[in-house]
Amino acid sequence: MKPFVLLSLSAAAVFAVSLAAQAPAGSAAAAPSPAAQANPTPLKPTGGRGLTEVHGIKVGQITLSERPTGCTVILVDGEGVPGGVSQRGGAPGTRETDLLDPLNMVDRVNAVVLSGGSAYGLEAATGTMRWLEEHKMGWPVGAAGVVPIVPSAILMDLGFGGMPKVRPTADCGYKAAEAASYAPVAEGNVGAGAGATVGKMGGGAMKGGLGSAAITLPNGLIVAAIVAVNAVGDIIDPETGQVVAGIRTEDGKGLADVRKLLRSGNLGRRPAPRAGENTTIGLVATNARLTKTEINRVATMADDGFARAISPSHTMGDGDTVFGLATGKWDGQANVSVIGALAADAMAEAIVRAVSKAETLAGVTSAKELGTVPARIK
Repeated sequence: MKPFVLLSLSAAAVFAVSLAAQAPAGSAAAAPSPAAQANPTPLKPTGGRGLTEVHGIKVGQITLSERPTGCTVILVDGEGVPGGVSQRGGAPGTRETDLLDPLNMVDRVNAVVLSGGSAYGLEAATGTMRWLEEHKMGWPVGAAGVVPIVPSAILMDLGFGGMPKVRPTADCGYKAAEAASYAPVAEGNVGAGAGATVGKMGGGAMKGGLGSAAITLPNGLIVAAIVAVNAVGDIIDPETGQVVAGIRTEDGKGLADVRKLLRSGNLGRRPAPRAGENTTIGLVATNARLTKTEINRVATMADDGFARAISPSHTMGDGDTVFGLATGKWDGQANVSVIGALAADAMAEAIVRAVSKAETLAGVTSAKELGTVPARIK
């Protein structure tokens, strides 16, 4: 194991001790269950159920049959929870992100929609709003009923698989909300990640996808992530530093490693990626009780997971966006810095899982086919 991995695990152990020390006497965090004491969850991200490990979160996905694209809906139980966002990419496609600013009034989110289809895919959120309105879930507006709060972000996949006029519509968002459940999150060529590709810094591509990961501490704190990975850059496994998917070698049998190409100046010989045809979009959630300001900070810290697992990230051709939700189902004392650090770890692992679970499709090679999937994920 490389030295930085040992340091990362040590930091996680310190975080766990810090959280336990802060927990109120008599709380679930102060006294883990006998099962948790006997079988503590490793202090590193795992697949498990993914985002639905977080109490109060459901996930529904629709993948269109006419062309590989779709949408992923993250649905919140009850009256909504505090939400936040971090948007660092240079080519974003988003909806209702301004209301997540702590300076603005609305402090509850009912759902978040991640979608393919470029800006057309923002229509999927309209369908999710319709489903929420039918179930009387949203911001109360008196006799007029409710207005569901549904932030959304899209990725560009119109060029994948032909038929660019096939893209997620409001019907997709409605059906995904209807299908939302606490079941383990499906990964790979599904939902918003169905038509995703990666490694386009040199003009080619490998298959991207959707991934999810969770970290559960013995004291009951849960931090999890879900992400649709359509990055212009390579996907790097932070545990080993190895490329999992990205720019191929000229013979197509291996990975060229964009980091080496950039430093050598050899990238210029390859076709440049077309701006705006990429974007990684995701969400982190925790069962901790946080304010709107605090969950915005967690989303900002979680964005570091992009930088750890995507090289380069946050480019002019990516609309990288991370949402955050805090369900407040855990009664321990929340430490925002700890939760944000864990969120970055969970996000990085979810990114690696996204390309590792993807299958070769429409002639675009997957990490599975190339044999580069990390052993812990196989």
